[in-house]
Amino acid sequence: MAQSHAPTSASMERTAVLAPHPVIPGTYQSAQNKRQFLNEIFDDTAQDYDRVERWLSLGSGRWYRRQALKRAGLAPGMRVADVAVGTGLLAGEALSLIGPTGHLVGMDPSQEMMRRAKERLGIDTVAGVAESLPFDDASFDFLSMGYALRHVEDLNAAFREFHRVLRPTGEFGSGRLCILEITRPKARLGRVLLRLYLGTLSRFIGAFFGLAPRTPELWAYYWETIDQCVPPQRVLDALSDAGFFDAKRSIVGGIFSEYTATRS
Repeated sequence: MAQSHAPTSASMERTAVLAPHPVIPGTYQSAQNKRQFLNEIFDDTAQDYDRVERWLSLGSGRWYRRQALKRAGLAPGMRVADVAVGTGLLAGEALSLIGPTGHLVGMDPSQEMMRRAKERLGIDTVAGVAESLPFDDASFDFLSMGYALRHVEDLNAAFREFHRVLRPTGEFGSGRLCILEITRPKARLGRVLLRLYLGTLSRFIGAFFGLAPRTPELWAYYWETIDQCVPPQRVLDALSDAGFFDAKRSIVGGIFSEYTATRS
């Protein structure tokens, strides 16, 4: 008798599409339009991104990113893929840690963001999305993503790709993953304050400092995606489903999540 190969609930969970958040009203009409919306708004606001980030982080962003990468195990000589490199804010700190013997490749779907990262840091860049990385199997010791988890279309597909391109073994052991993200505060007051900070303050800054018209829209959208993002435990489960082990989340300042995992 032929053996049944009906999918189990576990295998169905691993292959199902896991969006990081539902469709945000007033932005794009459906999940299929998300990538176009994001490419356009990031291209339109790339000129302001670094300035606004410095203002909103009160200048602490650079120090925090470097410390988070250190905690995740980034070391001199590693080969790094920085997914959703943006203007290179996280990549710049990674470069300072891997030193001249290391190598970093930045990837992003936004051509304008990526152009600025390349010009500022002199890194290799390639266009692509997290769900279909333009890299060979087992080609990196470390993979980083800074505050872009909410912008992918399918967490399950992205995490499978992250697992694929990391080395199972090598000079630095199994490949390491580090995802930095902002998580919705648990307390209602914290949520109100963060929404005002990202949404209202960005509009105030835009009115007085001559920012691109869509820059306040981007930061207001940031809050909406933070507010509606899947819970941290769902992210950890998806990492485990993709084949990672020792998936952990550390929280800093009540809102900054550091997801780390090791390739099996």
